[in-house]
Amino acid sequence: MPRILVTGGAGYIGSHTVHQLRTQGFDTIVVDDLSKGHAASVPAEALHVGSIFDRSQLIEILRGERIDAVVHFAAFIAVGESTREPQRYFHNNVSGSLALLSAMSEAGVNKLVFSSTAAVYGNIDVSPIPEDTRYDPANPYGETKVMVERVLHWLDQCAGLRSVRLRYFNACGANPAAGLGERHDPETHLIPLLFRAILTGKPITLFGDDYPTPDGTCIRDYIHVDDLANAHIAALKHLLDGGSSDVFNVGTGEGLSVKEVLAAVERVTGRKVPHVIGPRREGDPARLVADSTKLRRELSWQPVRSTLDDIIRDAWTFETEQPPPEGGGVDGRLKVAGRG
Repeated sequence: MPRILVTGGAGYIGSHTVHQLRTQGFDTIVVDDLSKGHAASVPAEALHVGSIFDRSQLIEILRGERIDAVVHFAAFIAVGESTREPQRYFHNNVSGSLALLSAMSEAGVNKLVFSSTAAVYGNIDVSPIPEDTRYDPANPYGETKVMVERVLHWLDQCAGLRSVRLRYFNACGANPAAGLGERHDPETHLIPLLFRAILTGKPITLFGDDYPTPDGTCIRDYIHVDDLANAHIAALKHLLDGGSSDVFNVGTGEGLSVKEVLAAVERVTGRKVPHVIGPRREGDPARLVADSTKLRRELSWQPVRSTLDDIIRDAWTFETEQPPPEGGGVDGRLKVAGRG
């Protein structure tokens, strides 16, 4: 089987993708600096602790492990934080990606699956959103992904690097059987924050109820992390089979509001979520829903775990039943990153 390098593979989406890759027989190597990820979320024999800024280490791994393709997750992902620390986000997400791409070129590796985002579209009045929608990011995080996408376009044109850019929407859920789930530090994602409100009794703040949506709260397309992981594997197979560079949305095509997710959490868990309404969060678009027709048609991908109740049920099982690994993160439990 091909040998795959996963940057940021000890993070949330990265660790689920590593699990799915190894389950399907791929030889998989992980590079992660563990600033956000956790070593317990990937097999010890697969992990190289290191930074994507360490070009010499990356070249050594790419050559020594005879890597055929790279899946690149390593990045900062918090929209709100990116508006407060834009320089930090541009340095990590853009400069770090350039360091990786330079190492790949030196090592002769020319296939990459890139973790992009629906945030490249920004506040667009189109729903669902097709891939040919123009770039219009509403925050620095989205702009960093646009910049890397543009680099990948030109490296395909000028340097023979073939890449698939996956613009995914709201990753969520867990794989409790594999001991994998969301545990960011700090936590910024809606569903685990709703759980935390239930378990601690401290109300969660919902950011804004005056958006131009039916119930006033933001609408998002929620995709189960295992379905998202399998989209990365479909993209890898496309490249390994000689496919050309391309871009695909990854989502269900169904938009759900924050209040609808809250109601579903209460329904699945049987417990009330204490909450208050706060002001809008800077940089948040009102509605982001994917048109994933192209991915379904061209890469034969289908979501199989992405009903909202399935997502919440898996995440709640992880939250309440998964024993914490030694030296875990938040609340002594598993600490993993989001997209990298």
